[in-house]
Amino acid sequence: MRRPFIAGNWKMNTTKADGIALVQGVAEGNTAGEAVEVAVCAPSVYLDAIATAAGGKVGVGAQNCYHEASGAFTGEISAAMAKDVGCQYVILGHSERRHIFGESNADVCKKVHAVLAAGLTPIVCVGELLEERESGKTSDVVAEQMYGSLAGVTAEQMASVVIAYEPVWAIGTGKVATPEQAEEVHAGIRALMTAKYGESVSESVRIQYGGSVKPDNAAELLSQPNIDGALVGGASLKADSFLGIIAGAQG
Repeated sequence: MRRPFIAGNWKMNTTKADGIALVQGVAEGNTAGEAVEVAVCAPSVYLDAIATAAGGKVGVGAQNCYHEASGAFTGEISAAMAKDVGCQYVILGHSERRHIFGESNADVCKKVHAVLAAGLTPIVCVGELLEERESGKTSDVVAEQMYGSLAGVTAEQMASVVIAYEPVWAIGTGKVATPEQAEEVHAGIRALMTAKYGESVSESVRIQYGGSVKPDNAAELLSQPNIDGALVGGASLKADSFLGIIAGAQG
């Protein structure tokens, strides 16, 4: 049975003090215990402070990293640096990285391998644009992103990967995929993994849903058989709403 995994993506929000207060509020208010895996992915400049404030009660992740281990790459951080300040996860291939910063599947793939090599868990995001959904290309887009972003990843490594399906049209828009729409894509993602890695690995990999997840829709989304958690944007910026989503994962 896959353990639900709820991760907050703070994006470029919070101050250091606000972030510390937020993660402490989540740590103190989380009553799910071992039933739900919980993490927050903070801005890179605050990761050290957030990891310290989390005190091991909440996992911490970076929102991105570069694929090289070190060198002349101004403004970038490495997977090893993220690990050094207490991270366990790194979000990779988020739609904002793909569509604002122009990251390709090949770019994401290099980062996936770097994160795995550092012993961290990559949260690999895939998802279609509104026009792609409306033209019936969702499955093709997701398959291309899955295969491109995970090229060269072995079955053994895949067991350490988390997938996040984020329909781009539902991110920060207030729109949300219906549970049936989300489940259809999640089931398709699991079928892709089964075809490439086999059923045993596929059944072990968690697939998060992201896209306007809130306390009032979390339980219904997370009750779907192939939705194993959520990657939460705006609703993760307040402890009470994030805790409400965590509660929704407890069934």
